Amino acid sequence: MNLRLKFLLLSILPLLLAASAISGLVFAQAERLAKAETRTFEQNIVEARKDELKSYLQLAMASINHIYSVASPLDAVSKERVKAIINDLSYGKDGYFFIYDSDGTALVDPPEPWRVGKTYWNLRDLNGNSVIQALIKNAQDGGGFLRFIWDKPSTGEPAEKIGYSLMLDKWGWMIGTGIYIDDISQQVTEIETEVAAHIRETTISIIGITVLAVLLVGISGTVVTLSERKLADSKLKELAHRVVDVQEEERLRVSRELHDGISQILVSVKYSVELASDRMRQNMTDAAIPIEKAAKRLQDAIQEVRRISRDLRPAVLDDLGLKPAIESMCAELQDRSGIQIAVKCDPIENALTPAKKTTLYRVLQESLTNIERHADATHVSVRIRRDGASVVMTVADNGVGFETKSYIRNRDPRAGIGLRNMRERMEFHGGGLSVTSERDDGTTITAYVPVTPGTPPLPPALKA
Repeated sequence: MNLRLKFLLLSILPLLLAASAISGLVFAQAERLAKAETRTFEQNIVEARKDELKSYLQLAMASINHIYSVASPLDAVSKERVKAIINDLSYGKDGYFFIYDSDGTALVDPPEPWRVGKTYWNLRDLNGNSVIQALIKNAQDGGGFLRFIWDKPSTGEPAEKIGYSLMLDKWGWMIGTGIYIDDISQQVTEIETEVAAHIRETTISIIGITVLAVLLVGISGTVVTLSERKLADSKLKELAHRVVDVQEEERLRVSRELHDGISQILVSVKYSVELASDRMRQNMTDAAIPIEKAAKRLQDAIQEVRRISRDLRPAVLDDLGLKPAIESMCAELQDRSGIQIAVKCDPIENALTPAKKTTLYRVLQESLTNIERHADATHVSVRIRRDGASVVMTVADNGVGFETKSYIRNRDPRAGIGLRNMRERMEFHGGGLSVTSERDDGTTITAYVPVTPGTPPLPPALKA
């Protein structure tokens, strides 16, 4: 074996080994990242569907609350009115609501009306799950999710579904709804196919670059002579550096495309993804722009969902009651901001339902947050008292205040969102909210909610 051939082998062999190692590492990392982000995609979209289910069922409950809240346990007319309302409610192509009593008897089932009046306590799906029993138990436990197999109205074929149910305790009814998630598997498959195609294209590109590099080395080695060995060495080193740079650039491009592709998981980024897909099919160079926007919006959505989950229910409100929860919140704000907060609360624990206590807590929380951010106040007074058939909460500060009429009239897009949310919370329970404020004269927020029917009046000795 002559010196020139040895020189060529010594030049090409390390290059082939390095290219093979880089190709294998890129492929393995890309495949691992694809699997991990596919699992994340599926988990997050299922969580998003669960939140969607809760919203739908809350809307359904709100649509019948004006009837159910005033009906008696034996009010047959109100029951039929509620059945009619729920039977007519729907969303999307396969979204509907159903009602079963505590014995498993179907009361409302819009896509399969032939079930109404029949008992399905022992009904099992294709996986052997006792669907009706589980839905009723979740409802009795305060609400819960269940994955099961059920016939899809649009196709008539069994499909996987997530159900959410709540209990109408007064009547012993379970009301629920569900979303079919068979499309998630299809989306996951499409994403896996797309990722596999990207990996395959990248692998082919790496092989092509490697082959090209080997050919360049071979041609260079062929034309050089032993007298030009030093020059050939320098050129080979330069070539090796260039190959490494090309490989690193390719890995960066693959990583970015994989990340952008896998992050398409929320409905809110649907149009951005479709735009990116159109541009990629047309081989346009700016396809990554809408994908990067979608990924950023998705991350924001995930962080917001996690924050809402953490703040969804204050533990102290459940464990100790409304008064300690309010005192704890005010004490925390006082320590944090230095604002002096005076709290006075009547013993109203037995006068309100848990939902109404939560509403008062949230309204006070929103009020204090606004005071801390905007009022520049030094003193806040919080007063919660019984007033006849209502519980009234008054929050007054000595801050800068604002002109409420002008505030609403200016149509500031940031204006009134917090106040509107507080007012809607109170009105949902049959209460209300009013705000009085003037510039440099402080603000007073008054919220009231009716007490639970049958609650005895507050003894005179405990009144303010």
